[in-house]
Amino acid sequence: MSDPRTTVVVITHNRRPELLRTLDRLAGLPERPRVIVTDNASTDGTSGAVARHHPEVTLLRPGRNLGAVGRNLAVRRVRTPYVAFCDDDSWWAPGSLSGAADLLDAHPALGAVTARIVVEPDGTEDPIVKELRDSPVPGPEWLPGPALGSFLAAATVLRADAFRAAGGFHPRLWLGGEEELLAADLAAGGWWLTYADHLTIHHHPSVVRDPTLRRAHGIRNTLWFTWLRRPAGYALRRTLHLARTVPRDTASLRAFAEAAAGLPWVLRERRALPPAVEARLRTLEPSQRDSTARSYIG
Repeated sequence: MSDPRTTVVVITHNRRPELLRTLDRLAGLPERPRVIVTDNASTDGTSGAVARHHPEVTLLRPGRNLGAVGRNLAVRRVRTPYVAFCDDDSWWAPGSLSGAADLLDAHPALGAVTARIVVEPDGTEDPIVKELRDSPVPGPEWLPGPALGSFLAAATVLRADAFRAAGGFHPRLWLGGEEELLAADLAAGGWWLTYADHLTIHHHPSVVRDPTLRRAHGIRNTLWFTWLRRPAGYALRRTLHLARTVPRDTASLRAFAEAAAGLPWVLRERRALPPAVEARLRTLEPSQRDSTARSYIG
């Protein structure tokens, strides 16, 4: 049961064993998708290992760590109508890529489908799944699942043309909550995002990660998104809330300093969201405040 509708894009950096496991899993899928890997300047022999063990994979080597923009680079090579992202420590379950493509085929205004995330090796649901399943965002009757205000790149299939039209991932955000800005721009372009409980992606978190750096980037990128797209009053309240609630340490101070240093380009690029999209995002405020899955920790 091959399915030519979807290309899988993976970005990686110095996670050779995890990436090879992911590529093994993707190669075994019944859909037999084309896979594109962007190696973000790994120094652990990743590119050579991919070339030896998975010569069928399209391997991109930009020569520096592009972060999430490595996905943009790969999407330029995508010729299928849909693109599925996954991280080097995650992989799609058999049939889920076809299931997502079916939903996108059936609903022309649907821009992205996010799957249920199962954390390995225990097979438990990621805590964020409950928030996706219970999303309060109002959506049209035709939407095949809960409407979402954002998505998780490592667990989402997108309409490739919608991704390109929205500009892909912003180069300044690098990694850490980089999806929020793109999701808002997709919604501003008229696209809907949904969660599909019958689709699954498996995530076996890598031990090769820097949670403190990721937290700093997450705080910084939340501030940048808020200043770029949300109304001035809300942006001020959100900034003050973050200042009160994030851990009081060097990482948080660094995040606020980097965000403030970016104010000149933020003000140049600021573009408020359409009122209907802003109204959708307002419905998420209570759940975001109370979320444990979205807490800035590490």
